[in-house]
Amino acid sequence: MTASAEPLRIDAGLLARYRDAGGRIAWRPAPKGGKRPAGRRARIAHLNDEEARVEEWGTGPRAGLAVDSGPVGALVVVLEVDRRGPPSALGAQNAGTDAAFPSGAIVAAWGGVAVPTDSRPRLTDLVELARYALA
Repeated sequence: MTASAEPLRIDAGLLARYRDAGGRIAWRPAPKGGKRPAGRRARIAHLNDEEARVEEWGTGPRAGLAVDSGPVGALVVVLEVDRRGPPSALGAQNAGTDAAFPSGAIVAAWGGVAVPTDSRPRLTDLVELARYALA
């Protein structure tokens, strides 16, 4: 099943909790360092003593999002899917592949943008992982 065929199936109460947590995310610029692809905007999401690097690129219907592969990163992806709809592609990058994401990355894309295929998480996997960001 492709990511675009998988709707965001989530209990309304849990979605409300995710949206509330999203409103409490503290954002700050990501530290500069290393060569990054042109057009990427990077920042750090901080929530409940956890952080995630978030890189975004593109605009409108052709865009992408890469996040640290942890609870806060998963929450950011879930909230973006809630806002934009299911991505056309969803993938993950192994730890150590990209210096900006030393623990690995989750990548969502809309409009045919390519994603890494080291693994293929499902949206339901990200919904479950994001629960840990609520504590």
